[in-house]
Amino acid sequence: MAKAPSLISLCMKAVKSELLRGDYILPAIYELPSHLFDALLAFLPPLALQKLQREMPLEKLNDYDESLHDYVNYGRKRKRNGNFNAAWKSLFESRWPLYVEQIKSDDWQQIYWETHLQNCLDEAAAVASLPSFNGSLGEIKISDNILLYIGLEGGMNHSNCDYSKLSYHCLQFGYHTRCLSLQNVLCVAESCQLLRNSKLQNLVLCWIRSKEHVDGLCKLLIQNSETLTSLQFIHCKLSSSFVNAICGSLHRKSMQTHGIQHFSVHTSSFLENDPVALPPQLVSFLSSGRSLCSLKFCDDHLDRNFARMVFGILLDTSSSLSILDLSENNIAGWLSNFNRKLFSGPQPALGIHNSLQSLRLLNLRGNDLRKEDADNLRFALLCVPNLENLDISDNPIQDDGIRSLIPYFVKASERCSPLGDLKLENCELSCNGVTQLLDALSTLKKPLNSLSVADNGLGSQVAAALGKFLGTSIRVLDMGGIGLGSSGFRNLQQGIIQKSRLVKINISKNRGGTETANFLSKLLSWAPELVAVDASYNLMPVESLTVICSALKVTKSHHLRCLDLTGNTWDNQPALSSMLAEFQYNGRPILILPSLPTSEIPYDDDP
Repeated sequence: MAKAPSLISLCMKAVKSELLRGDYILPAIYELPSHLFDALLAFLPPLALQKLQREMPLEKLNDYDESLHDYVNYGRKRKRNGNFNAAWKSLFESRWPLYVEQIKSDDWQQIYWETHLQNCLDEAAAVASLPSFNGSLGEIKISDNILLYIGLEGGMNHSNCDYSKLSYHCLQFGYHTRCLSLQNVLCVAESCQLLRNSKLQNLVLCWIRSKEHVDGLCKLLIQNSETLTSLQFIHCKLSSSFVNAICGSLHRKSMQTHGIQHFSVHTSSFLENDPVALPPQLVSFLSSGRSLCSLKFCDDHLDRNFARMVFGILLDTSSSLSILDLSENNIAGWLSNFNRKLFSGPQPALGIHNSLQSLRLLNLRGNDLRKEDADNLRFALLCVPNLENLDISDNPIQDDGIRSLIPYFVKASERCSPLGDLKLENCELSCNGVTQLLDALSTLKKPLNSLSVADNGLGSQVAAALGKFLGTSIRVLDMGGIGLGSSGFRNLQQGIIQKSRLVKINISKNRGGTETANFLSKLLSWAPELVAVDASYNLMPVESLTVICSALKVTKSHHLRCLDLTGNTWDNQPALSSMLAEFQYNGRPILILPSLPTSEIPYDDDP
């Protein structure tokens, strides 16, 4: 026989029903004792909780308040309540459990409805993309699945609105929305009306390819020009006229500048490229954006002329940019006209002439840069005196290219430049070139914090230089896939002669076999601050695990959180489970072990 429901649960169901269906909230609800009121908050679905919070008398909300933050709801300023916020977080976690850890917020109500509206818009975009669709966006029906999440069941129509229509969700929850991702079919004039309550700060646009899309988008940009700070384009085709229209829509009212801080064009293309000049409004955008701190043109089929002009504009205007990302294009020769005469003296200074004083990160990965480009980059970097992170991976600069850059690294260190992170992955470097680099880096006045030379065919002979380098103050080192082999790990082990400050190291894909484990055993004792190690795909036999576990017991590595051993030649064995239980950090296993025999995992680490 089923257990009879309690009186409290029946009352809560009645309150829930009234909140969802009625227009009037009984004042007595707000007079409930705190423990009952808190229980009610935890019981209510989102739409009912929204109504209860919205209609709560100000003096009651203040009495209940545990937060010092304010928010504006339908024009009324009220303080947010910690109990309400906890209820909203719980609702978010139950609906989107995979995303809750990625979000740091003190306003879970805002995050909940923003994410909900994004789901509604994604559904609407799928409908509007159908060739047969010729109706109004606002009339598109939201699925029962989404309606159930917020507490609505089929057929629950309010006298003044229809919960099932997209228009209801946009107008009801749009004022919570700060970040949105819109597909091209939603970039129409109607969307401006639907989102008129929104104060957008971050906007991601996908598949913008026609004048109709651009016209609708520009209206939306003008509508949010006072609040918009981040704009990203993905999979778009942008003609010069499109770029002019978009950039021209970003200016704030009665001002010749804009408030965009982050501008990104990713996996897109610029049509009708003019080798002589950029679109005028793009030039104005780049030169007048006092707040612009991040500029990314990634995988956009850009040529060297585009890159040269962008860099020149930023340099001439002494931009306050902190991040410049030109990765995955084809800009070889982009600095061939750079004026070296400015740096022709015996002691050229960092940051002379016009300079990008604020630039901290420069990403030139995958641009087919050669030795000549590295030579030109050496001089251009003198205009970036405060660079902290340089990525020139996936460029065939070879040993001659890295030799050209070594004098810059030395000079930057002498002038106390903050350069600390350097990535040289897959640059067709050899043992000789990297050895020269490591020897130079080992003697820097200001050492690097992070270095990656992964996926270069260096061979075992580079182990001596790497062993010496481990004794510097380097914190993060990536030497995965460099062909160390067993002899390389053996030499590397012998090369460790002093304590290391390593926090993270990647030695994966080096075919080290048993010697990999022996190296790890010594490293664990000589690097007491080590947090993460990637030793995957090294052809280690299962006996290697005994060596590693013995080292873990002896060293008692209190900081180690992750040791990746996947992709090695181990069968599933009962003993592995006990090892997972023995070595843990904050209740989570430190060891990441193979889940399948290596023969069942396709992998090829050939260069």
